[in-house]
Amino acid sequence: MKKNNSVFGFLNDKLHTPTWLFILLIIVFVFRIPSFFEPYSYGDEMIYLTLGHAIRQGIPLYSGVHDNKPPLLYIMAAIAGSLFWFKAILTLWMLVTIFIFWKLTEVLFPKNLRAQQFATIIFAILTTIPLLEGNIVNAELFMIGPTILGFFILLSRKLSSKSLFFAGTLFSVATLFKVPASFDIPAIVFFWLATNKLNAKNLKLTFKSTIILGLGFVTPILLTFIWYFLQDAFSQYLVAAFLQNVGYLSSWRPGDVQEPFLVRNLPLLIRVGVVVVGLLTLYKVRKQISPTFIIATVWLLLSLFAVTLSERPYPHYLIQSIPAVSILMGILFTHQNKEQVFTIIPLTLAIFVPYYFNFWRYPTLPYYVRFVRFVAGSLSRDEYINSYGSHVPTNYKIAEYLLSVTKKDEKIFVWGESSPIYALTRRLPPTKYVADYHIRDFSTPYETVTALSRKMPSFIVILPNAPIFPELETFLSRNYGLTETIDGATIWKLLGPKVRALIS
Repeated sequence: MKKNNSVFGFLNDKLHTPTWLFILLIIVFVFRIPSFFEPYSYGDEMIYLTLGHAIRQGIPLYSGVHDNKPPLLYIMAAIAGSLFWFKAILTLWMLVTIFIFWKLTEVLFPKNLRAQQFATIIFAILTTIPLLEGNIVNAELFMIGPTILGFFILLSRKLSSKSLFFAGTLFSVATLFKVPASFDIPAIVFFWLATNKLNAKNLKLTFKSTIILGLGFVTPILLTFIWYFLQDAFSQYLVAAFLQNVGYLSSWRPGDVQEPFLVRNLPLLIRVGVVVVGLLTLYKVRKQISPTFIIATVWLLLSLFAVTLSERPYPHYLIQSIPAVSILMGILFTHQNKEQVFTIIPLTLAIFVPYYFNFWRYPTLPYYVRFVRFVAGSLSRDEYINSYGSHVPTNYKIAEYLLSVTKKDEKIFVWGESSPIYALTRRLPPTKYVADYHIRDFSTPYETVTALSRKMPSFIVILPNAPIFPELETFLSRNYGLTETIDGATIWKLLGPKVRALIS
């Protein structure tokens, strides 16, 4: 037989990829093309790129530059180096993730091709379109890949020590993208308990398997602890990437801080209760439902709990629940038994959560229409950039000016929504904070001005509508001169030593 050397032939022969999946992956790639042309605008992406640039310059994470996630996302940004390549890496990552998810559906629906197709197509759509920020580089999109692969290994292979440990490291990798990924791990332990006979032998085996899985999970995280300890940044890493996230719990209810513990944490305790009741119910009816329904439902329960920890309404948080939702949708659309009805219960919960917590929604059709208009020439480049926010063109103008008057190693400081300008210019501030809200949350005006005094930035930018605090205003008047005004933003240049001496 003649060997097929085409890309399709490779995917079909080597990876056993069916034609429908190959077509789906092509469609996903096409629908991700508009993301390659997005301007530098989304705040989180800008922070990641700025920290990635700091890594490239040898500045240590957490002690030298700050954000509140584990390191893998920033390392990805450092590898990318630019927004285009960041989006390209994400696209490749998601194509592989969709493939792995399909392999998982083969395990969960071994004799039901339609269920495999429905679940995989739903998963591909919901992780791609802008509705849940599938077009944005975020930790959730990166972390679900290792999580899905971990479940695939645990559900498709004999539970050897090697496979258990490796699966644990995959869950750890997911957690090193974002901590809430760790909440998916108990799903497999519950699955073992629910699908095996309750006797001493099986309990002992489950306990042993859980220990090995846990060791695999803990090992990579411990290695990062050792690394940052050697970098003299352990405490900063522990606080920023792990402990600081505790403060995110119900952080959008700051008015409850003075309330008693039970009152303040009642919503969280109610959610814990929902999970516990759900798990107990699943365990009670375990003999009447399939293992696929059990793993999908418990996965959904735990992921929704993780999604709502902070009660923040960011759509990309919901991506963590999409694998479980997709599996349950596969059951709903293709099964013709009582489980088809049962899926309505967890899927109703999956719909209720974003509605109750008022999760934001991003329009999908206008996103693609705008890109088509841009490609067709009916929307100019300036109009296209402006469509992402009136502040975006201003950021580009400021960045263009700063690039023309600074060298690569010079420091700048931006007060306001600062991260896009740091990302565009690839210039870093003299402080460890690259976002204005980090300065407001973790620093004081005095500490900020003190840090600026130690490493005087060449330029300071005050963005429009950014309320300047008195200490910074005094610091500017004594050490800087107004050199440029762009769309209401003022750009201040460091004065020479002699000039500063005359006015001090």
